[in-house]
Amino acid sequence: MTNSSPTKQLPFAEFVALMALMIALTAVSIDAMLPALPQIGEELGVLRANDSQLILSSFFVGLAIGQLFYGPVSDSLGRKPTIYFGIVLFIAGCILSIVAQDFRMMLTARVLQGLGIASPRSVAVAIVRDQFSGPMMARVMSFIMSVFILMPIIAPVMGQGILLFAGWRAIFGFLLALAVIAFIWFGIRQSETLSSENRIDFSAKLLFAGFREVLTNRTALGFTIASGLISGAFLGYLNSAQPVFQEQYQLGARFPLIFAVVAIASGLAFILNANLVMRYGMIKLTSTANMFLAAISIIYFVYAYFMQGHPPLWTLIAYFLANLFAIGILFGNLNSMAMEPLGHIAGIGTAVVSSLASFISIPLGAWVGQGFNGTVLPLIGGFAILSFISIFVIQWANGAPQPKPAFEQ
Repeated sequence: MTNSSPTKQLPFAEFVALMALMIALTAVSIDAMLPALPQIGEELGVLRANDSQLILSSFFVGLAIGQLFYGPVSDSLGRKPTIYFGIVLFIAGCILSIVAQDFRMMLTARVLQGLGIASPRSVAVAIVRDQFSGPMMARVMSFIMSVFILMPIIAPVMGQGILLFAGWRAIFGFLLALAVIAFIWFGIRQSETLSSENRIDFSAKLLFAGFREVLTNRTALGFTIASGLISGAFLGYLNSAQPVFQEQYQLGARFPLIFAVVAIASGLAFILNANLVMRYGMIKLTSTANMFLAAISIIYFVYAYFMQGHPPLWTLIAYFLANLFAIGILFGNLNSMAMEPLGHIAGIGTAVVSSLASFISIPLGAWVGQGFNGTVLPLIGGFAILSFISIFVIQWANGAPQPKPAFEQ
């Protein structure tokens, strides 16, 4: 079913393709960078090799800030103006990256890219929600997410392919071209989906009330913190994957292929999660996946320690396959459980939960990544510590008495 919409909808296949492109731009902007990090850092004069990882972390900073505002702003101004603004910011960030002459300018450009791309990532879901509901919305989102899941598999390969024929600046040129295509396609073909009578005036008071609601609701806060901890471990993996595989294990241009193989595990978990949740329930499934992640990380850390931090590559790949499968399950459920008591403020609640989890994960991911010392021990240790802590956070969040809502939308 559709809500009242000012103009005609796009054909179903075209709509899904357009929304998938808008959301997938985020993943491409992250994963296509991985093979280029050493070249970017060397050319722009980083003082420490690990500092190149900040190219990823700075992007997430912009993304976290943008996630907080774009949803509520689009509820007030409409979906199309909000997405236009975000894509223009992203394009400006890409241009700044292409012409960057020092590392500080690059980090500024990446924050701008993250701030901009948060708009299509957040608002595209709202556009789907405007036009579909129930099983039909689930069908649309499953198609979109199937494309999103493919991006960590193919984006590093695309980045490596570009590097074979051009310099790292060409990767930002590629992102710029994708953004321009999305802007033109969206502008010409997609109509505004939020009618004027359904718009809500944006106010800082509403946003602060949303923060207060999340921070005073033990269930929402607990699962948000757990999401931030697990996301921090995963961000540490993204920061460390290139130096671990390319430098420690000397894989060179084969790194994107190994990264793609490992990424399949998280994609499979996303696909299976819907059936597993129906069979076991979110609480049991999430707790089991979290304890499994902590257990294998602790065991593998001990093994890697006795291997002087350089275990055989095949064991590391096997560990990451199991690791990312568990993380895929956790990603599929932690956010949903954080939102469970926030149905009365779903729009603001989603913005606050996503942004708060990101602000928790960014420094944790940077801490794990910056610890790289030529061995896998900092990375595996980061997974072990953060997943172990999240076990207790999830237990704390689980039997929480629910406070009276701070406000009702």
